Amino acid sequence: KTSEVSAVMAKADGKPKSIHHAKKWSDDVENLYRFQQAGYRDEIEYKQVKQVDMVECWPETGFVKKLQRRDNTFYYYDKQRECEDKEVHKVKVYVY
Repeated sequence: KTSEVSAVMAKADGKPKSIHHAKKWSDDVENLYRFQQAGYRDEIEYKQVKQVDMVECWPETGFVKKLQRRDNTFYYYDKQRECEDKEVHKVKVYVY
């Protein structure tokens, strides 16, 4: 399962045109939350910075499983949702 983010990567000069905050939780918001916890805007920026093609995801849920921060320490995430309702409004959604 690939997110809409991957589809946009073809023309990835990587600069978002606009930004808004998430209003309600979704699978995409969950993954953005995980990237932003690790210090990245989103999957696009992570792939550019870390020079990787794939992000490790849980096959059951499609959620990000493991991310490497800029200081090279790793974040490991659960299969289950981690972004609580009270955190959803903090997640930034970038539009390319």
